[in-house]
Amino acid sequence: MKRFEGKVAIITGAASGIGEATARRFSSEGARVALVDRNEMLLANVAKDMPAQLTMAHLADVSDSDAVDAMVTTVAKRFGRLDVLVNNAGVYEGGDPAEISNDQWRTVMATDLDGVFYGCRAALPHLEKTRGSIVNTASVSGTGGDWATSPYNAAKGAVVNLTRSLALDLGRKGIRVNSVCPSLTRTGMTADMMEDEELMAKFRERIPLGRVCEPHEVAAVIAFLASDEASFVTGANVAVDGGVSASNGQPPLA
Repeated sequence: MKRFEGKVAIITGAASGIGEATARRFSSEGARVALVDRNEMLLANVAKDMPAQLTMAHLADVSDSDAVDAMVTTVAKRFGRLDVLVNNAGVYEGGDPAEISNDQWRTVMATDLDGVFYGCRAALPHLEKTRGSIVNTASVSGTGGDWATSPYNAAKGAVVNLTRSLALDLGRKGIRVNSVCPSLTRTGMTADMMEDEELMAKFRERIPLGRVCEPHEVAAVIAFLASDEASFVTGANVAVDGGVSASNGQPPLA
């Protein structure tokens, strides 16, 4: 498929995990892709084997509103337009709520929530011209609570409702806004968890499909939501969770 031929997409957090998989998916479907991350070395490694004429790598920390404004301006100047914004950059902090510091709380909010809003705000004038699309990476942690995960839950929960709110405000301008809500996904952020076999056994028991999510599976849903195939889909927070959110939380009986 070449659903994004002639179109331009910005992918934040593109140096690894879901962001990298999404950038590669958009590129494979013909898009000109701006890879955005704050890790220069990892970003360069992703960009080097993508089509040079259709790819740009841009260093930016999405928690900095000025940096996000400059990011969007630079991409629009380089490629002449903007059709898709994927707000994917994210960080994680958790633990006992009584022991979470102000810095930990602000770090998560600044990247996982503020960065999403900054990206949307900066991209709006360009997306209105192209009747483009925004896809935010939320989480099942934004649709229900987790133990010892209050900063991340709060930020992702806000992204879920921000997605709905922006969809209402921007629909008449032709801009669609959706999010994906993955469950546990095999990324750099979850590498330590993946090495804990006892913990993974608990996850597999709770996930109806019996395994964790792979980044390319989330990327496929992001690409669908951003494409013209989803032309009447906006304000949706799509679970990519192997069935986790289908449960009411009670344990299996057999």
